[in-house]
Amino acid sequence: MSTDIGIIGTGSALPDRVVPNAEIAPAAGVDAAWIERKTGIRERRHAAPGQATSNLAAIAADRALLAAGLSPDDVDHVVVATSTPDHPQPATASLVQHLIGARSASAADVNAVCSGFVYALAMAEGLLHTRGGGHALVIGADIYSRILDPRDRKTAILFGDGAGAVVLGAVPAGGGVIGTRLRGHGAGHELIGVRAGGSRLPASVRSVLDGEHFFRMDGRGVREFVTGHVPGAIAAALRESGVPADAVDHLVPHQANGVLLRDLAGALGLPNARLHLTVGEFGNTGAASVPITLDAAHRSGALKTGDVVLLAGFGGGMNLGVSLCRWTATPPRPGAGAENHAGVLSHR
Repeated sequence: MSTDIGIIGTGSALPDRVVPNAEIAPAAGVDAAWIERKTGIRERRHAAPGQATSNLAAIAADRALLAAGLSPDDVDHVVVATSTPDHPQPATASLVQHLIGARSASAADVNAVCSGFVYALAMAEGLLHTRGGGHALVIGADIYSRILDPRDRKTAILFGDGAGAVVLGAVPAGGGVIGTRLRGHGAGHELIGVRAGGSRLPASVRSVLDGEHFFRMDGRGVREFVTGHVPGAIAAALRESGVPADAVDHLVPHQANGVLLRDLAGALGLPNARLHLTVGEFGNTGAASVPITLDAAHRSGALKTGDVVLLAGFGGGMNLGVSLCRWTATPPRPGAGAENHAGVLSHR
């Protein structure tokens, strides 16, 4: 007998340090007003020294478990989407599993850059269907501030740090995840990336001097990819799931750029969908942006039982991920795990 799997709890974690546009604009050679006009971003969060991706991920996970009314012992799988792991290995998910005390859970990372959370959600849902139930923690977490060149206005002005998490579990029949579409467009892999530090270009004194360890992005190429491919991917996901465009109540996209997202939303043909944005406050938080925004929408009371929520991720690779969910999560208690503080933990 098939079990419907859906989101039963959400959580997020943002570093304490708020970084306004005025702080980063001089090094990038622009002014604060220009950043907001071009991106819709007013500020972002940067992790504290000693604060790693696993720290933010673990706190977001704890908050999602609290919202779901579960303990770490109830978790069967921990899947972390990140492109800024604590270390090249082991998986950041292994550190998160240890930090939250999920002693019986499997642990693995997914790297599909900014679309990673939607990919991880699909993989975790598949794991639960395979075993006929259980619970999975799906976390998107990134600390981009550590890999940005402050002089590069294409990237330094956009990115922030954070983590978001959901708990997947059995939901009433007809609810939960009702459709997923994942697509890779590897021909565009050079549009986004960090060149050095892997097997093709190992880290070296020369690679650091040349700035090859910094995150780089072809902004124009990325915009063309998004406008050229995301509407079609969403239309295909709706068609494959049998969901009419006018039945979508909420759109939660990757928070790439506020101006781009408002333009994109108008081209998607979703007449009744409310666009949810957190990019103005938190910037582009990579794989964390979709679950952070989803948590904010859930905690605000915007998501009602039975609402159709469309999650859309897109980013490096180039990858696209679309997930359609019929909302079933219980509204969180006021203030339950909503604080932004994210602690600092160390690992050897």
